[in-house]
Amino acid sequence: QVHLVESGGGLVQAGGSLRLSCAGSGIAFSFANMGWYRQIPGTQREAVATITRGGITNYADSVKGRFTISRDSAKNTVYLQMNSLKSEDTAVYYCNAETRYIYWGQGTQVTVSS
Repeated sequence: QVHLVESGGGLVQAGGSLRLSCAGSGIAFSFANMGWYRQIPGTQREAVATITRGGITNYADSVKGRFTISRDSAKNTVYLQMNSLKSEDTAVYYCNAETRYIYWGQGTQVTVSS
């Protein structure tokens, strides 16, 4: 059974930083395309950053230059380093893993106060 567990969310002032972690079990992240998504209540979930099995990264325009996705295959963990946070980054952030199937974590709340 696959489990993705996010951590690292919280309350931070605008301009600050947070690092989200996504730890996986039952799945080898090195063989999956991984991603971070976020959702504001009442809106659609949107992709923030993705990293392919080959290590190619992609970012939403709104976070380019501020967020960095990375993967530690030895720890089976994916990270999202978030710098220069803005109030509009406030959302629930979800970890995603894609193989033949798609898996989601339970989400972690990020709140940025202005």
